[in-house]
Amino acid sequence: MSITVDTDPSRLDVGLVHRFLSTESTWARGIPRETVERAIRHSLCFGVYDGDMQVGFARVVTDTATHAWLCDVFVLDAHRGRGIARLLMDTVVAHPQLQGLRRFALATSTASWLYERYGFKPLAHPGIWMERHDPDAYA
Repeated sequence: MSITVDTDPSRLDVGLVHRFLSTESTWARGIPRETVERAIRHSLCFGVYDGDMQVGFARVVTDTATHAWLCDVFVLDAHRGRGIARLLMDTVVAHPQLQGLRRFALATSTASWLYERYGFKPLAHPGIWMERHDPDAYA
């Protein structure tokens, strides 16, 4: 497998990331490109590449000291089933800026089996969490 993962923002295919998030994801459907660009600028992003072609992505919103939130994780459909998501997650959880955090969170409705392999569990105290959620933000 010639798959590599890195955090070089200049390699990211922002158009591919935007297309996937805005048309294929369940969590960011309709997201404007400008919003994706701003999110990428202010996050630690991981691109997954098969040679020079980007085939996956993950974004971590973090202060690099106490908290991180993993989001926008995907592998393109044509490249699934090859262990790419595991390689991506291996790289994310081993990243030096994501060590020693008090809390590393994520939300998923489809791949809890993957994240459980990396120590993610349901919230211990969900009653203390609050959110402001606008499911139509991009409509």
